[in-house]
Amino acid sequence: MMIKLFTDSDLDGIGCGLLAKLAFTEVNISFCSYRNLDERVAQFLQSEEAADAMLWITDLAVGKEVEQKLAERAERGGHVQVIDHHVTALHFNHYPWGWVVPTGEDGKKTCATSLFYDYLVREGKLARTEALDAFVELVRQYDTWEWEENGNIQAKRLNDLLTILGLDSFWETMSERLSSGQPFALTETEELLLDMEEKKIQRYIRQKQKQLVQRWLGDYCIGVVFAERHMSELGNMLSKRFPHLDLIAMVNMGTKHIGFRTTHDDVNVAEFARQFGGGGHPKASGCLVDETTFPLFVIETFPLLPIYSDAEQNQLNKRDGAEGTFWTNHHGQWWLSRHTEQGWIVYADEEGEAHAFPDEASGERWLKRQFAAGLAHDEAVLQFLSTRLARDKADIQADYLAAVKQYKQQTGIEL
Repeated sequence: MMIKLFTDSDLDGIGCGLLAKLAFTEVNISFCSYRNLDERVAQFLQSEEAADAMLWITDLAVGKEVEQKLAERAERGGHVQVIDHHVTALHFNHYPWGWVVPTGEDGKKTCATSLFYDYLVREGKLARTEALDAFVELVRQYDTWEWEENGNIQAKRLNDLLTILGLDSFWETMSERLSSGQPFALTETEELLLDMEEKKIQRYIRQKQKQLVQRWLGDYCIGVVFAERHMSELGNMLSKRFPHLDLIAMVNMGTKHIGFRTTHDDVNVAEFARQFGGGGHPKASGCLVDETTFPLFVIETFPLLPIYSDAEQNQLNKRDGAEGTFWTNHHGQWWLSRHTEQGWIVYADEEGEAHAFPDEASGERWLKRQFAAGLAHDEAVLQFLSTRLARDKADIQADYLAAVKQYKQQTGIEL
């Protein structure tokens, strides 16, 4: 009897494939994405070999039309088993052949690999081993991002190894390692490669940070960046570095896919993606680039200027500046903020308007969400003050606080 598995092509999906190979030995696996899953499953259902095959779909959810075909297959007595952990796939639990569990009875988030492992062990298809336990837990922690909370860097490194080796080499390496009966661990050579890869990832993130733009979509203030690699790490890091954004959208024009990430508990990107026909986890989801999303995330964002990243090594313009703090953006707009008895006040340079906030955090959030502004770099501040005060930059730098005070007096901020 043929064993057919459709699964995702990421670490979690590949983990399901590796378990299937160990459990069934002979298994026909198709690594898919949301973009091509429906087409491939539909084609398989029409084939002659599908009639007597055992059909498994893990870590991915088919659309309504193919879902109906699967239901009809099951009603005729054909084998179907869907195993998933995404909240957007919960409706499959209405079928006897659907098993979707986002969170286990122990309160831990699940992944498709961990659910498939439990299923195969429970059905007597696979024996539990320490090596498999270790491998499955690494996949689960990476896919749910628990590795970051737990400081389990090996989970991230396992995914990085997939990026380095590619699917075919990773599959061959892990198949041999998991079937060897030895404790699961990465080799010294792999660790060395991963050290080098981590440096490349950090360089890539710094590069993309400079390209990030922001826009509003409905009630969401989102960051948009065009990217092709390291999506999980990139989305997570950008969310942390720009906490004023509700979510990060990463557009991959090569795969025609958009990934959404957030670190905010009150933002559900699975629901956000659903309006575009996508889905996923509350903090990590995605959708396709199509006639609806292309204008929103490509055409309308392409001409936008990047977010102004906060200066990190300033010696002059600091958040707790005695005379105030300067903020700017790539549009040439400037603001000065300072603490007063009335709260945290933000003064716009050109308009001369003042905005009061109860604290610095809420004022900074407003500046960044409305104007894509950031803490101005020292050199930019010196150039700004030199122009506004008609003074030499060296003179301003020599007595910076006096220069800021002069600017405030000139603009009427301080009489």
